[in-house]
Amino acid sequence: MDTVHHLFLEALAAALAGRHVSWGREVSPEALHQVLDLARAHHVLPMILGSVYQYPSAAGLAPQALAAFRQETLICVSTQARKTHEFLELYRGLSAQGLRPLLVKGLICRSLYPQPDARLSGDEDLLCGTERFPAFHQALVAAGMEPCGPVDNDHEVPYRAAAGALYIELHKTLFSPSSQVFASWDALFRDASARAVTVQIQGVQIATLCPTDHMLYLIVHAFKHFLHSGFGLRQVCDMALFANAYGPQIQWAEVLDRCAAIRADQFAAAVLKIGEKYLGLDRSKSRLPDLPPVDEEPLLLDLLAGGIYGAAVRDRLHSSNMTLTAVSDQQKGKKATTGVVRTVFPAAKSLEGRYPFLRRRPWLLPAAWTARLFGYARERARGSDTTASGAIRTGTQRIELLRRYHIID
Repeated sequence: MDTVHHLFLEALAAALAGRHVSWGREVSPEALHQVLDLARAHHVLPMILGSVYQYPSAAGLAPQALAAFRQETLICVSTQARKTHEFLELYRGLSAQGLRPLLVKGLICRSLYPQPDARLSGDEDLLCGTERFPAFHQALVAAGMEPCGPVDNDHEVPYRAAAGALYIELHKTLFSPSSQVFASWDALFRDASARAVTVQIQGVQIATLCPTDHMLYLIVHAFKHFLHSGFGLRQVCDMALFANAYGPQIQWAEVLDRCAAIRADQFAAAVLKIGEKYLGLDRSKSRLPDLPPVDEEPLLLDLLAGGIYGAAVRDRLHSSNMTLTAVSDQQKGKKATTGVVRTVFPAAKSLEGRYPFLRRRPWLLPAAWTARLFGYARERARGSDTTASGAIRTGTQRIELLRRYHIID
């Protein structure tokens, strides 16, 4: 890691502890600006700015730059506070009708932060199950939430407030049943509803996964995004705070055994070691057991480079076809391949998000491939970091990372 990475991690750890950073060495305004840019890429700018704004080098930042960081933080925090209020009102209304979906991640983790609304969250995830979905859908629409995706989706349906900032995803399942890689992962959470618990947040009783299931879900959800293009440091922060808060109630052996069932045990060990080494995961509070020997640094560098959900470099997003192909091959008992051809010419299903016409007319896949290749050419001409060769290079590097953590052979 370079100096800026170290400064960023130290500032992030300070924010999680609710204190100002104490770097113990001189930090130039230029380095601080890079730290804040990195915080922006990881969607943790409000937390980082709060921990460093009293540091002497902050005074040396260009006034326009400092004002921009502060303005962005103010907007993000106020918007997050509004979304939190809207969500709690919505959940209170659902509960009054006898409808109590399980809230996963989101506000459950955010409430553990020293300043919860400084931990940004794009949406709230609610699990209702397939059978109960019609009742929840009807209640959400009546409450002013508009679906912004196909209601017949077998996995999740997104909703946006018609008059407000709230965005939620109502899950029929935790993982997509139609995914070649993730379809079987819901079995890890069989009977999770029967083990659900209730927590109180700002006076509202909220149903959620039990601590063991929730810790497992935080890891497995991060693992899913890692297999795509990455997930960033923010989710590791969630895990560290959750482990510290609920450690005595977490059955760690069960968590790690279930991770091993999907070849995520080395990944889980690396993520938890990052939390312990850099982000305040306390072995005593968390009751974290001894972890298998694993080198967490390659994973940490991958997270730092990728930003939130691997979106910092677009090549990573395009390279997900390669990593997912390798894992799919492994699950089928085949030799894991790079999937280079499928990266440039992916299946219709993986392109439906960008080319919606493929949902109804999959025979137009060659037209989508042509548009995709022209898009690559235009981006290359503009000097963009997204090219077919760049995606293949990134995918090849990330496949080696999968091998390092024994996700594939």
